[in-house]
Amino acid sequence: MSADTAGAGLRPGTGHADRTGWRFRGAAYTLLVLLAGTNLPTPLYRGYQRAFGFSPLVVTLIFAAYVAALIPSLLVAGPLSDAVGRRRVLLPAVGLASVGALVFALATGTAWLFAARVAQGLALGAASGALSAVLTELEPNGDRRRAALVTTVASVGGLGAGPLLSGLLAQYAPAPRVLPYVVEIALLVPAAVAMAALPPGRPAVRWRPQRPRIPAAMRRVFATSGVAGFLAFAVIGLFLTLVPPYVATLAGSANLALSGGAVTLMLGSSAVAQVVGYGRSPVTVRAAGLPLLAAGLVLLAVAGAVASLPLLLTATAVAGAGQGLVFLGSLTLVNNAAPAERRAEVMAGFFVVIYLGVGVPVIGVGLLATATGLLTAVQDFAYVAAALCLTVLAAPYLARRPGRDR
Repeated sequence: MSADTAGAGLRPGTGHADRTGWRFRGAAYTLLVLLAGTNLPTPLYRGYQRAFGFSPLVVTLIFAAYVAALIPSLLVAGPLSDAVGRRRVLLPAVGLASVGALVFALATGTAWLFAARVAQGLALGAASGALSAVLTELEPNGDRRRAALVTTVASVGGLGAGPLLSGLLAQYAPAPRVLPYVVEIALLVPAAVAMAALPPGRPAVRWRPQRPRIPAAMRRVFATSGVAGFLAFAVIGLFLTLVPPYVATLAGSANLALSGGAVTLMLGSSAVAQVVGYGRSPVTVRAAGLPLLAAGLVLLAVAGAVASLPLLLTATAVAGAGQGLVFLGSLTLVNNAAPAERRAEVMAGFFVVIYLGVGVPVIGVGLLATATGLLTAVQDFAYVAAALCLTVLAAPYLARRPGRDR
């Protein structure tokens, strides 16, 4: 048995193709539902602010608590799933996500929100690297590029579906701060069934807690992809925390479905762009995404300056398309370069980088918003992030020397 098969216990013979396909789809569904659940609170934060009396900075700190729990969980669970098998990590992760949703549904104060976000961070951290590895190992034809596409589309699909679902339920259904989480718990039941159906796996390596180690042969690929992914997810962090109130300010409306819909438009555009980019060179896909992401960010800032909601929605779609291409290209490059026996460890390291992008910059934007106002803070972030995208795009050309390879 190969190291790949031994480590995860997931590569069945050809006679089990139907079962493999079912498990592959179950893993994609689980990733989508977990990410949807972690973003249900996005359009609800303004209601929490009014109910519990906290500032925009606290919103970013709640989000940061989620990332602070997620990253250590990634560092532990990625290598752990390589050692003990995917099922033994993923099934408890789904259970912990249910706990996080339940705490949100019962929340009566700000401390409950922090506790719920920590539980969600631990759950997603435990699941991210292992689910990425499962999707690669269970892709029916062994196609890593398709596995990467499914991973990225399920990820951004979940990120977008969560705010849309909670925004619609909160705006048009009863119990706006309870019902979205009840629905999430119900959606997690099939995910738990799918994870329970995974083979237990046979340990291939001895596990001990350690930071992810990136094989020397792929460190350059990991570094360039990590920087690009960091920027792409910094934009997602902005949209998940501060863009909903930004939209509400420009639209002059408190409609929660509109605020959640803007996030969904961004992430839906990301998913569509990834499908369009599928099959092309991941280097080309990433290079095409960076200028689109920069253009969307500049338009986002200009929309605030001229108070134009149509321009804001255009900026959202353009930024989403750029984000999707950057994420797809970066993840595909890392996934292709990762050795089979250390795939979950490497992918966990990659997700650490991109989730730092989600959590760290938005704290700075929250601090700036407290001092200067929301519109100014979002505009400043957009201009700086756009400049960094163009810098990353130009870096390989600037580093090229006459007569030498890139």
